[in-house]
Amino acid sequence: MENTRDLAERTPRSERKRQDSFGMFDRYDSCSEESTSSSSSDDSEDEVPSIPASLPIIKNNGQVYTYPDGKTGMATCEMCGMVGVRDAFYSKTKRFCSVSCSRSYSSNSKKASILARLQGKPPTKKAKVLQKQPLMAKLAAYAQYQASQQQQNQAKSKAGESTLVPVEGFDWGRYICSNNLVGAPVSCFKHVPMGTCWGDLAEGVMVEVLNSDTNLSTKVYWIAGIVKLSGFKALLRYEGFDNDTSRDFWCNLCVPEIHHVGWCASSGKPLVPPKSIQLKYSNWKAFLVKRLTGAKTLPPDFATKVHENMQFPFKKLMRVEVVDKTHLCRTRVALVEQVIGGRLRLVYEEGSDDFWCHMYSPLIHAIGWSRSIGHRFKRSDVSKKIDGQMDAPAQLFAKVKDVDQNGEWFRDRMKLEAIDPLNLSAISVATVRKVLADGYLMIGVDGSEVTDGSDWFCYHSTSPSIFPAGFCEINNIELTHPRGYTKLPFKWFDYLRETSSIAAPVKLFNKDVPNHGFRPGMKLEAVDLMEPRLVCVATVTRIVHRLLRIHFDGWEDEYDQWVDCQSSDLYPVGWCQLTGYQLQPPAAQSEIKHHSSTQI
Repeated sequence: MENTRDLAERTPRSERKRQDSFGMFDRYDSCSEESTSSSSSDDSEDEVPSIPASLPIIKNNGQVYTYPDGKTGMATCEMCGMVGVRDAFYSKTKRFCSVSCSRSYSSNSKKASILARLQGKPPTKKAKVLQKQPLMAKLAAYAQYQASQQQQNQAKSKAGESTLVPVEGFDWGRYICSNNLVGAPVSCFKHVPMGTCWGDLAEGVMVEVLNSDTNLSTKVYWIAGIVKLSGFKALLRYEGFDNDTSRDFWCNLCVPEIHHVGWCASSGKPLVPPKSIQLKYSNWKAFLVKRLTGAKTLPPDFATKVHENMQFPFKKLMRVEVVDKTHLCRTRVALVEQVIGGRLRLVYEEGSDDFWCHMYSPLIHAIGWSRSIGHRFKRSDVSKKIDGQMDAPAQLFAKVKDVDQNGEWFRDRMKLEAIDPLNLSAISVATVRKVLADGYLMIGVDGSEVTDGSDWFCYHSTSPSIFPAGFCEINNIELTHPRGYTKLPFKWFDYLRETSSIAAPVKLFNKDVPNHGFRPGMKLEAVDLMEPRLVCVATVTRIVHRLLRIHFDGWEDEYDQWVDCQSSDLYPVGWCQLTGYQLQPPAAQSEIKHHSSTQI
C-alpha cells in the first residue's frame, strides 16, 4: 500500500444549515429515496467501470488519478527522490511520497543524530538521512546500533553513570510510573486472552508471588497486593511494607509465577516475609490473618483459564482469503504461516509477500467468500497445494450482522463519510461504488480514486468505519474534502447539489455504541495499520461515541489513526510480553524518565 493520500488542509468548521431538499440534519434522518441493490459474482477479477474522465487526468507513480481543478504541481520525495504530483504526496507538508518514506525519514534522522553523538561528532542543523534500504537491511543496521548502545550503557552502568533505557528493554512499569499514566483495563479488549473473564481484578486484590527480598537459596513466596493495575501489568507491594514503596515491583498477572492466596498452603510452598521487614512483626501469622480477612484474591482456576485462553484455533498452513495489500479492491488466497497471540502472519499463496492481521480481523475470510458476495478476487498461479494445507473452517472467522437489503438500502453513487484505509488519520468524503451481497459495499474516497477502481475498499454496511454525511461536522471532527475541491469551507449540501448525488440514509448506518470502558489518556498497545506487523506503545487521545483516536507515543500527530473501540488491532498493556510479540517502544526513548522497578 505504497500509494497513500495526504491529509486535507484544515478548514474552519462550516456553519450548520438546514435545507429541505436534502434534509440531512432533520433529526439526523435522510429523506433519500428507497433503493434496491444488485450484486454480481465471479470466480476471478471482474471489470470495474472507469470513473468518468471528464476532467484532466494526471498520472502519478504509475496510477491514474482524476484531478478536479486540472492544476498541476510537482514535488520531490525527500526520502526516496521520487518526483510526482504534489497533491498525491503524503502529509500536509507534501515532503514525502508515502507514509513509509515519511516514517523512514523521521526515524533515520533521529538515529543519525544519535549515532553522531555516540561517535563524538557535533550535531548538525539537519541530520543526514540514511539511504533508503530494504526493510531487512534497515532492521539489521538498527539492531547493530542497539547492540552498541547496550554495550555503552553497560559500561556506563559499571562506572556509576546514568544511562538511557535501551530500546529493546522497554519497561511499561517504568513508563507508567514516571509519567503517572493509566493503562486501559483488560476488560476493554474482548478479543484478547482473558478479555471476557478478567472479572473484578482491581487494586487491592491479593496474590502470592515469589519473594525476591530474601537470602534463602530455595524459592520462597510472600503475599502482595495490587497497588496499581494497567492492562495485564500490575504494580505489587509485599504485605507488611504499608506505605513504603521501595520494594514495589511490576509484573504481568498472567505469568505462571502469580498465584491466588492459598496456593502455597495447597502446594506445600513456604511463605516467608521479606528480609527488609522480617523483624517488623513478631507474629506474622496473626498479621496475615488480619490483613487477608475480607480481602479479594485471584480465582483458583485463574492459571487454568489463562492457559485455555492462550490456545488459538488457526493453525499453520490453513488457507484463507485476505485483502490484497497492493490492490485493496480484491482478495487473494494466503496461508497461515505463524500464529502469535491470535495475530496471524499470512503469506500470499504465490509466496511473494506476507500480511499481518488478527484472526478476528474483517480483512480475512473463509475460502469462497469473495465469490459468494461478488467481490473481486485474484486467482492464484499456484497449481499444486503444499502437503498439509487445508481451508480454514468457516466458523473460525468473525461474524457480521445479517442485514435486509430488500427494502431501503445503499445504492451506487450514494455519498457518505469513511475512514480512509490509506490515510487512517483522516475521515474522508466517500462514495458507494458498488453494492455487493450480504451487506457488503465497495467504497471509494472522492477525488483520490484510481480510474480502474483498484483502491476501492470493502466495508460491511454495519462497519463502524463508515458514517452518514454530516457525522464529522456534528462531532467536531475535521472532514477531509475531495482532493482538488476548491469551494471551501466544504459543505455537504453544496457538494451533493454540485455532484447530483444523494447522501446515504442515516438509518442504514450502525448506531450501536457499546459501553467500551476507554477513557482519553489511557495507554495501550496498538497495531500500526500502515505497517500491520508492528505493535506500538500508544495512547487514546479522543473518543467520539465508539470511535477512538489512537496516537503512537513519540510520533507526530499526523500518524494518528481512527480505530473502532472493538477493533482487534488494540491490545492491553502487557499483551506483547504475554504472547511473545515484539513491542515497538516510543520513538523518543530519551524522554522517558527513570523509576526503579523490578520486572517479572
